[in-house]
Amino acid sequence: MVTVRIDGREKQYGEGTTYETIVKEYQPQYDNTIALVSSNGKIRELFKKVKKDCDVSFFTLRDSVGHKTYVRSAIMLLIKALRDVAGADYLQKVKVEFAIGPGYYCSVKGDVELDDALLRRLNQRMRELVDADLPVVKKSYPMQEAMEIFRRQKMKDKEKLFRYRRSSYVNIYCLDGFYDYYYGYMLPSTGYVKYFEVMPYEDGLMLLLPEQQAPNRLPVMEPREKLFQTLKKTDAWGRMMGIDTVGDLNDKICQGNFNDMILVQEALQERRIGEIAEDIVNRGGVKFVMIAGPSSSGKTTFSHRLSIQLRTYGLTPHPIALDDYFVNRQDTPKDENGEYNFECLEAIDLKQFNKDMTELLEGKTVELPSFNFKTGTREYRGNYKTLGPDDVLVIEGIHGLNDATSYALPNESKYKIYISALTSINIDEHNRIPTTDGRLLRRMVRDARTRGASAQRTIGMWSSVRKGEEQYIFPFQESADAMFNSVLIYELAVLKQYAEPLLFGINKGEPEYYEAKRLLKFLEYFVGVSSDDLPKNSICREFVGGSCFHV
Repeated sequence: MVTVRIDGREKQYGEGTTYETIVKEYQPQYDNTIALVSSNGKIRELFKKVKKDCDVSFFTLRDSVGHKTYVRSAIMLLIKALRDVAGADYLQKVKVEFAIGPGYYCSVKGDVELDDALLRRLNQRMRELVDADLPVVKKSYPMQEAMEIFRRQKMKDKEKLFRYRRSSYVNIYCLDGFYDYYYGYMLPSTGYVKYFEVMPYEDGLMLLLPEQQAPNRLPVMEPREKLFQTLKKTDAWGRMMGIDTVGDLNDKICQGNFNDMILVQEALQERRIGEIAEDIVNRGGVKFVMIAGPSSSGKTTFSHRLSIQLRTYGLTPHPIALDDYFVNRQDTPKDENGEYNFECLEAIDLKQFNKDMTELLEGKTVELPSFNFKTGTREYRGNYKTLGPDDVLVIEGIHGLNDATSYALPNESKYKIYISALTSINIDEHNRIPTTDGRLLRRMVRDARTRGASAQRTIGMWSSVRKGEEQYIFPFQESADAMFNSVLIYELAVLKQYAEPLLFGINKGEPEYYEAKRLLKFLEYFVGVSSDDLPKNSICREFVGGSCFHV
């Protein structure tokens, strides 16, 4: 017998009892499905067995790690069902490309027609597998044997990925004879994946799943055409460079092609910045370029590079930070926890901002403010501006896309740009890299360098940052005149060298330990490279240092 402590109470179980058996006793006490457990500080899947005395706590589908587990399990269910209804021999490739809101876009290659009849059979087959409550079996295989399994299933991407793994064994999941590899935890059986819908989307499939905050219902899928096309363009860049997965990236690095990769990637980004600048000029009458995007998108470097491109057309750009229009700290609204909410729209003095911008548009001279973040007050230091015929203001801030921010300015005078770091490569075809992971690593490296902040602090603040993005940025992204993806296909191999020491500094038992461990495991997939050869104007320099801009 082993002793299991849950919420301070002890209970005896037979050695070899699964965590799922224990969870079923406690599930009625929870509104959301329990997906994983923590046993003596280590995350365990529910099909694992109790082998010794332990303290156990639960993760539900409403926890981040639980939601990610649901998504992975649903993806495996989709691919298994697609192989069943279309025929594995007819499928050349199924790739989970990227997330569009609550949906996961998948491309399908092979002798398969994604018509209504196939989609009906696909949804039906997925439901049959869920109703059958089939087990998801996890087993550790020697590396060579694992590579042979995937060779037989024509999954060359996994063969390539495993070539760079240092371990001798790899964990593989099996569902009803279908073998697959997943980065992260899985649910114990198909019966847990209750909510899903597969629908046509552009030239592929969209797997619609519940969002983390509401795991028991499907949300409404809203098309995001501009975001989709931006992601498709970046995906095309990767294919052109021969880099579709981390294995491809590692191959290029090990073949000595890293410098060429940098030059091509940077040139592609510069060309896109030039296209945006040309569109601004051709639009005519633009006086306010509004730039917004989530945390660690590279907004500052982008605004500098865009300004240079605008100068090649004879314009004179002037940078303005919306943050300089913060209300005085004592007047800043507070959130439900009594903390200052610097990310809400009310934290900006909109009346003063619109008054100043309107007067500039009328040709008047205006003294612009600067916000002193140490004293928490707005100051005036003689920064006078007058807009000439060739002057344009480049305004950066998280609320830039919200028309409520610039309510007094005529629409024809504004050009809105949404910028984000939208991950462009996968770990392999079935394991996408969440955009938020790349941005979190960027911020972690930058904050350690510029603010002396620990990785623990950055991770601890991340959920609050993400909440602000969901509320104040993402709802307005489709209103942008242009979108720019600031991600660099090579950057995670560079960030690895900076992020790993920071993550190792988080000790077991800290609330941020699980996330640090997950990110460390994630970074193991990459062959690390030095930042020495990065151009001085690279967006990556905003985070690792050495930029020619003041960032």
